[in-house]
Amino acid sequence: MLIVKKFGGSSVADKERIFRVAKRCIEDYRAGNDVVVVLSAMGDTTDELLAKAKDINPNATKRELDMLLTTGEQISVSLMAMAMNSLGVPAISLNAFQVEMHSTSCYGNARFKKIDSERIQHELDSKKIVVVTGFQGVNKYEDYTTLGRGGSDTTAVAIAAALHADSCEIYTDVDGIYTADPRVVPNARKLTEISYDEMLELASLGARVLHNRSVEMAKKYGVQLVVRSSLNRTEGTIVKEVVKMEKLLVSGVATDKNTARISVIGIEDKPGVAFRIFNTLARKNINVDIILQSVGRDGTKDISFTVAEDDITDAIRILEENKEALTIKEIKHKEDVAKLSIVGAGMMSNPGVAAQMFEALYNAGVNINMISTSEIRITVLVDEHDIDRAMRAVHDGFGLGD
Repeated sequence: MLIVKKFGGSSVADKERIFRVAKRCIEDYRAGNDVVVVLSAMGDTTDELLAKAKDINPNATKRELDMLLTTGEQISVSLMAMAMNSLGVPAISLNAFQVEMHSTSCYGNARFKKIDSERIQHELDSKKIVVVTGFQGVNKYEDYTTLGRGGSDTTAVAIAAALHADSCEIYTDVDGIYTADPRVVPNARKLTEISYDEMLELASLGARVLHNRSVEMAKKYGVQLVVRSSLNRTEGTIVKEVVKMEKLLVSGVATDKNTARISVIGIEDKPGVAFRIFNTLARKNINVDIILQSVGRDGTKDISFTVAEDDITDAIRILEENKEALTIKEIKHKEDVAKLSIVGAGMMSNPGVAAQMFEALYNAGVNINMISTSEIRITVLVDEHDIDRAMRAVHDGFGLGD
């Protein structure tokens, strides 16, 4: 069997944990399997590097930030290979350049275009454990790029797809995927399995267990994922195409505090205006989520929408620069908001789910600012100070706990 194993930063945060991971990977190797290990940077290394960059130049280019941040993973993979070698097992560390992990040129948020498998396969054929840097690629200019926070998950899935691996295991500091964040909702229940679509929604909506693009890629290439704890041996959660029929309408509740609301007031009420606003933002790589448009009055209308809090400064600057062309009279924004979402394939055929969610929020005294729905998701925007209470109320309202 060929197994791809990915370990996050907390799993390799210090010497003790590095050796624990090394021994776990060696078990599979000694059982006769080919093993590829994908690692994130150790502990808080990425945050520490970002702090150093900010201290030197608060306006550093994304190209230089990527050059800096990719060193974090190179440290962890080389130390891991050294640990495995010291335990008597041949291992080799490789970075994105050595593997040839081709990416787009969008520094800070690149996407994979192609992964060459020859180098990894050669090292596997030489009976080595191959330890690969997560989170990074190389663009057409032969510059390093990064894939965005959590991008090591996507690296693992991409390698598993390129090598046609038998298993792709994602190890984290939690022992699977829960109905809600167990740190906020103590009675959250671990799921045995979940569909790609449900997991993709949860990952996109703030559940931090898996990078959303990794789930997207796993679904596209049919890579079955297993999410496990790096700290214990309990069975994890399987992410796959088809899951057993569950009694639950809702599989999970997710929150996202990295959210801000923007309102553009008094724009012309005529065709094409909304397109121009969102196209202007899209051209600058700013993603828009929940959108609410008012009923037109006196020839104008208002549109409110959410963006990632990280993008709020750029989004407002772009809108201000184009204010006249976009017929905007006023721009307002609010940053102390958060998204709360419920996700479940069972929602498609069951009316009344939204009402049940809104009733739980009403009983908890939580006001709703905006609402967005899809076939398997309902998202509401609430004040940030209400978010944890809202999450517990909705989780209990659907009976998701143990």
